[in-house]
Formats: sequence, structure tokens, C-alpha cells
Amino acid sequence: MKAIVLTQYGPPDLLQFKDVPKPTQADNQVLVKVHAAAANPLDWRIMRAKPVLVRLFMGLLKPKQSSLGSDFAGCVEAVGKDVAELQPGDEVFGAKGFAGGAFAEYLCATEDQLARKPSGISFAEAAAVPVAALTALQGLRDKGLICAGQQVLIEGASGGVGTYAVQLARYFGADVTAVCSTLNVETARSLGAARVVDYTREDVPKASYDLVFGANAHRSTFTYRGWLKPGGICVIAGGKATLSGMVLDALLTPLFFKIAHKRFCGVLTRVEKCDLLLLKELMDAGKIRSVLDRIYTLSETAEALRYLEAGHARGKVIVAVTETGGG
Repeated sequence: MKAIVLTQYGPPDLLQFKDVPKPTQADNQVLVKVHAAAANPLDWRIMRAKPVLVRLFMGLLKPKQSSLGSDFAGCVEAVGKDVAELQPGDEVFGAKGFAGGAFAEYLCATEDQLARKPSGISFAEAAAVPVAALTALQGLRDKGLICAGQQVLIEGASGGVGTYAVQLARYFGADVTAVCSTLNVETARSLGAARVVDYTREDVPKASYDLVFGANAHRSTFTYRGWLKPGGICVIAGGKATLSGMVLDALLTPLFFKIAHKRFCGVLTRVEKCDLLLLKELMDAGKIRSVLDRIYTLSETAEALRYLEAGHARGKVIVAVTETGGG
């Protein structure tokens, strides 16, 4: 089968598009024929080994695993003897997390990493969901403790995580303000934002929000803190790509917030079956939808990651593994 192979840390040009053995599912696994996969910041951070702590988990000198890609959607090809809920032919979507493997024609996954694909949407739209929407969901609900009627600010509202965060905050009954550039104002409104701040033309009002969700963590600690009301919570997704930035976020930033009687935390996304099922339910009901920016072929994965790394993606960047994966 064809797959994207990572053999050393560095720029996208080092990724290889080559033939590798087709995987065989274990007794508790499902073999999935991948139709579409989504590019995530996790992919380019592993590829680049940024921050340097990535090497502690993925290999000091070179990657211990040769595959990238977490999010995917496709069809079940075969199941192990201990698999109870799925069968060949089922359309599914899911995420592999750090294990990778989605940038390939086939992958193996356990049932708890999968859910049936929402009906009426494409494989590309389904593949866009898992990591980005799980990050938004768990950040708003579990870390931000979002409540109906709150004033919630979504910063970075036009990116992969941000587009889902706007919709999920609205689903939870919050009054949503989105922060984005001029080009994305109408998209943010269409996703449910009651107000949109075009950061190229105006400033975000200070001390106005119960919850601030930093979908791309680009702003400074003091900027986020200034947007919050007393007692408010700031949740950031992604974090800094440098060791010094990580130390600041982990040690000093919470102290700066506590002094001002505000709270700060990050979100570490978990692939939870129950949350995948909730996202499927919300997509089936039309409560959330995927915003797709660009679709690349599997052989163009390096270009997809280069574009995503540049930081200007509007919604999700997709890799169509099969001809039906992009539609």
C-alpha cells in the first residue's frame, strides 16, 4: 500500500511517499481503508521535533515510528475476532493520536478510537472532526466549565479548532464573540458567533468575558488575562512550540492569572469514544459542521503540512487518500 513515511526529523521535503506493507489487524482491532485524513499541528510538530521535548517521546535522534496522521475517515475492511460493534463495510471516523498512521491507504485501530461516520457528510468532512473538535469540546466543557448565558470569546476562530469552538460554545448556550481577520468574518457569523472582532481593524474589549478560549495560543499571557472578567477562565489549545514557551505556560502563567483572581489552563486532547459519539450526534443533528480549507492528495501530504505550518489555514486541511476521500 502507499503511505507517507517519516524517517528523520526536519522539513516536509524529507517525507517519503512510498510502498509499505499493508497492516494486519490484531484480535481487538479494525482494519480501515482510509478515504481521507486531516492534517494537524501535531503532525508538523512531530515532523520538526518542536518543541524539543517531542524527542523524549518520539525518539531522540530519529523518530521511533515512521507514520504521521491522527484523524481519518474510511470504511472497515476487516475486523479482529474480539471486535463486537463494527463489521466490514461500516463507514467510520476516528483518531490515532500520537500513534499516527492516517496518511496511508490502510490503518488499524481499536474500537474505542472509532465511531460510525455521521450520515450525509463526506469522508473529508468526517476526517476533519476528531482532534480539532475534541480539543474544542474538552477545552470548553472540561477545562473552561462553559455554562449557558456566559460571555465567551473564541480567539483564532477561523482555524481548525476555532471553527468547531465557535459552534460548540453556541451549542452550550453561550453568547459567543469570535476573533478573526476580515477574510473570515462572515464565516464566523455563519457558525453562530453573535459578534465578531476583526483584529485587523479593532481591539478586543477588556475585562468583558467569562471564558476565553485561545484556539491557537498566539497571544501573550497578559493579553488573554486582560480580556477576562474577574473570576474568569482562560483555556489555550496548542501552546507554544518552544521549550521556554512551554515552561512559561506551565509554571509562570497560572501564577500571573491567580494574582488577578483569574484562572488559566491548557487542554491536552484525549480520544474518548463517548466524545466521538457526541460529535457524531451533533453533526447528524446539524449542530456543528466542518469548515474545509484545502484538500490535497496523499502524495501531496508534504505540501499540506507546509501550508498548515504557515499558520493561515481557514478551517481544516485535508488529505484525500482515495478519489472519494475529497468529496
